[in-house]
Amino acid sequence: MQLQFELLPDDYAIVRRAAEATVPAWACGQHFHAITRSVGELSIVCVAHAVPASEHASTGWRVLRLVGPFDLDLTGVLLAVLAPLAQAEVPVFAISTSDTDYVLIPAVALQNARAALCAAGHRDVTTR
Repeated sequence: MQLQFELLPDDYAIVRRAAEATVPAWACGQHFHAITRSVGELSIVCVAHAVPASEHASTGWRVLRLVGPFDLDLTGVLLAVLAPLAQAEVPVFAISTSDTDYVLIPAVALQNARAALCAAGHRDVTTR
């Protein structure tokens, strides 16, 4: 499976809050963001500059968007991307939507990640 991906602008952060915490206004905006609540946590992915200094956040992430949409019955989409990244020892944080998938990559590993994906036959369509 050969896919297209693009790098979103901006640096991103991953914030973990208590499961019962409210979703703060700074987490939402016009940029890509994802909010997931589970039994044990509230996870927030948003642009890093929006996160207050008082929050405990993992910063320095970049977002690769897989160019979709993909049919929900299609199998192997994430595997096609995650396997070469794992082989290149690039950590990931993946988010799926009904249309496509997003893969967060540490900014320090971005060049290596893009090279690994292109070597696996995927195409970087980021506007340069």
